[in-house]
Amino acid sequence: MKKICVLASVALMLVACGNKEKEFDATGTFEATEVTVSAKSTGELKVFNVSEGEDVENGALVGQINTTQLLLQKQQLETTRGQLSANKRQLSSSRKANNSRQLDLEKQLSSIRQQIANAQRERQRYTELVNDGAVPRKQLDDINYQIKVLEKQLEATRDQIRSNNQSLAEQNAGIGAQMDGIDSQAAGLEAQIRQIEDQIANANIIAPLAGTVLEKYVELGEYVTTGKPLFKMADTQNMFLRAYVTSAQLQHIKVGQQVKVFADYGDGQKKSYDGTISWISSRSEFTPKTILTDDERADLVYAVKVAIKNDGYVKIGMYGEVKF
Repeated sequence: MKKICVLASVALMLVACGNKEKEFDATGTFEATEVTVSAKSTGELKVFNVSEGEDVENGALVGQINTTQLLLQKQQLETTRGQLSANKRQLSSSRKANNSRQLDLEKQLSSIRQQIANAQRERQRYTELVNDGAVPRKQLDDINYQIKVLEKQLEATRDQIRSNNQSLAEQNAGIGAQMDGIDSQAAGLEAQIRQIEDQIANANIIAPLAGTVLEKYVELGEYVTTGKPLFKMADTQNMFLRAYVTSAQLQHIKVGQQVKVFADYGDGQKKSYDGTISWISSRSEFTPKTILTDDERADLVYAVKVAIKNDGYVKIGMYGEVKF
């Protein structure tokens, strides 16, 4: 009887162990978005404030490549631009002066006309006075002579205006062509200056995201060329667990699903995080030897990514578990 009770107890324990629910549905390793920052220009590395393991902010200036020659080129181009602007102002002043002289002639012509009109009124008045014998005829003759002089001045001014109009049109056309040429040169200079400014901006080494520096490949003072890798960093604040599931598990998960993620520190030490399934592979692959699945006999599995917000304790390559 005692033997039967012992066997019954062992059987119950086996059943209980067999019914124990697994604490996770899949396992994998933690990864992060890694970016290799390369040089965008060529030259000596004058500034390079990067240390492995250091956290940097998105958009932080972490280094600079020598820009002395670029700055000198920009200064030369700006000087040339200033000279072109001065030449254009001078041409504009010349055109204004020409137009002003022509306007003065027009005013002079109008003044002569007014003088002739006044003199003609005086002649009419003196004609009546001479007829009445009130004034000597000489005064009337003087007025007639004055009118003839004014009329000659009027005709001469008209001829000068006609001549100036033709000359002014030619001069202004020439000035306009020169100003158009200056504008064309200035536009070319502006394009060159913007190009130099872009090259100067490319000499600044900017962190493309907020994260941790994983490796650096160069040191301060080295000569780097365009495209040379400078350092590698990763977004360690927003990490994800890459795990693998069987086809049988696919029907229970979907993108956007909230899950529980556990970071495995070994010796049973774990820390839980709220996770979101951000990606499910559309193609199966053979089971990686380094992972465990719910069905170890499955030959084909599907990769999934579960995004988590890192609190600083999860490291790249650390093992983790996910519970759907």
